[in-house]
Amino acid sequence: MKAYILLSTKPGTSLDVVKKLKEKVKETVTADAIFGRYDAIVILEAPQLEEINQVVYKIIEKDPNVIRTETSIVLCPM
Repeated sequence: MKAYILLSTKPGTSLDVVKKLKEKVKETVTADAIFGRYDAIVILEAPQLEEINQVVYKIIEKDPNVIRTETSIVLCPM
């Protein structure tokens, strides 16, 4: 399973958030701070949807610098 996670973070914290995800979450394919409506984008890959859920709910959303997330699950990976 593959998922794109769009993050809104507290001002000035997006680089710290993506650095932590790259270093500590093995399901992270890539994580980048971005300009625009959101502050960061993270791509996760895991064999099961439940593993992605665990990362989103127990790690990303628990980060005190993350304000909100929007998750898009890839339906048909190529």
